[in-house]
Amino acid sequence: MMDIEELKKNSQDKQLFNSAIKESGLYLEWACPELQDDKELVLEAVKQNPGALEFASDRLKDDKEVLNEAVKTVGWVMCYASDNLRADKDVVLQAVKNDGQALYYASKELRDDKQVVLEAVKNKGIIVKYASNSARADVDIAVAALTQNPKNMSYVKGCLMPEVLENEEVRKVLEES
Repeated sequence: MMDIEELKKNSQDKQLFNSAIKESGLYLEWACPELQDDKELVLEAVKQNPGALEFASDRLKDDKEVLNEAVKTVGWVMCYASDNLRADKDVVLQAVKNDGQALYYASKELRDDKQVVLEAVKNKGIIVKYASNSARADVDIAVAALTQNPKNMSYVKGCLMPEVLENEEVRKVLEES
């Protein structure tokens, strides 16, 4: 285990941090700002531990390659993404497929996107509560949320049009619960 005091004293030593992040990507926290902005080093850190994204520079939190590397295994790290990448459908889709909770961090527009919301809800049904009202009113999204857990009805019922509640698929899911 690396000595944190040594890392703090040598925060500009790229070679030291190259070794340290192989042990724990989170050691990026004690790197100097220049190293936190070093794309190669940050990519290695997020490969080792996607949570290391927290300590990356703002520039790299807006780098699609870095974000894709982080969210491919841990979707919730979208919370560290730039606003620009929170609105990037490709990045958000990858994140919600791994962790539906990532929908919470998506842009308002993507919380209204059927494909994004459906993937998030398939992964974690209760996350439907963070979807837009129009997305919650979509039959496919409602069915996916209710199939995962009928208790999710409280999040979709107020948004569903009466004809959606009469939809055969929705009724079937409700009857089975």
